[in-house]
Amino acid sequence: MTALAQDIPASRPGRLRLFAVLGGLYLAQAIPSYLIAAALPPIMREAGVSRTAIGYLSLLFLPLVLKFLWAPLVDRIRPFARVHRAGWVILTQLGVIASILALLPLGPTHVGGILGIGLVTALLVSTQDIATDGYAAKYLAPEDRAIGNAIQGGSVAFGVVIGGTLGLVLYHHIGWTGMLLVIAAFSALPLVAAFSMWEAPAVPSDRPTRPSIMAFLRRPEIRTVLWIALIYRMSEGLVKAMEGPYLVDAGVPLDRIGYLSGVSAATAGLAGSAISAFLVKRYGTAATLGLLGGLRTLCFALFTAHALGVVTGVWPLFGAAGFQTFIRYMEIVALYSLFMSVTSSDQPGTDFTILACAQMVVYLVGSLISGKLADLMGYGALFGLATALSAIAVLATIRLLANVGRPQETTP
Repeated sequence: MTALAQDIPASRPGRLRLFAVLGGLYLAQAIPSYLIAAALPPIMREAGVSRTAIGYLSLLFLPLVLKFLWAPLVDRIRPFARVHRAGWVILTQLGVIASILALLPLGPTHVGGILGIGLVTALLVSTQDIATDGYAAKYLAPEDRAIGNAIQGGSVAFGVVIGGTLGLVLYHHIGWTGMLLVIAAFSALPLVAAFSMWEAPAVPSDRPTRPSIMAFLRRPEIRTVLWIALIYRMSEGLVKAMEGPYLVDAGVPLDRIGYLSGVSAATAGLAGSAISAFLVKRYGTAATLGLLGGLRTLCFALFTAHALGVVTGVWPLFGAAGFQTFIRYMEIVALYSLFMSVTSSDQPGTDFTILACAQMVVYLVGSLISGKLADLMGYGALFGLATALSAIAVLATIRLLANVGRPQETTP
């Protein structure tokens, strides 16, 4: 057992209560996120907004990547005397609801207004995510970290259904105003979870540490995990960003792509997260990440074979795309359990956020350059490159985890 075990608080909220609260908190973030990411783009396009203008919505992901810059402030500042992270969640969720309602007078063609309000929403959701992740990292028992992250995956899946799928259905049947009012009402429900958050009273520390990025970097074991965050998913953006375009170019109708995306996301978010939690708890992080990375590499190899004409037909392609989504949700559970195992109680939100942002940055960089690489090299070479990078990342991750030691996701 490492010294990190001494950072675990002596008391925690009840186990089942904590699971229920985390489910509500992560759902609170997912609903507005997928309203913006999944529902608004097709709604705006149907209303006649140009693809270029819709593309600007990708700027709203910036706060999710940069949130590590203000994560120390969330760890440091208590909005209310009696509550810390619960205070941040309550304030930001009320702001999210107000932001959704602020879209009412604009309509789907008001690009500037949607971008402005969307940026405010993204900042609020990102800040709330820091507080929620810090709360989970601080109060989840080591043996429950994988379960907690599986709950996050399931909540995200419900967020996709409510914010994305339901948003589109509501817009089709009752229009812009009705859709926003219903989504705002759904966003108010997780406030019950926010008001149910249990937090230990603040006590003076014998080792006062000011939460900061430098405090993160001073710890060698967390720097090793930072390298894992930077390399493990470096191949995924190359494939995922081009998956949809490749399916279109392969002749798959848009409605089938939509069904594939929705079904695989919902299935992966629920079943995949649960299976991954079991694997992490039973076999440990290193074995789970190694297994999932190997399966991911095989999926990428199947994409490569299809693009090169070695494998033909759409069903192998559907299988690779759906299974890749399944694996990605499972990876997140394992990675986030690893991240939580090296966070300190002094700045859990900062530590976790830096690691989460690192893996997201690498994923987004891959996504940004994937289209250019596909134009220069073709799909076959692009997917082949991703396959090789995936295999290298798996081997490097296993080697690095051997240096970290046994993470604390299993009971002694």
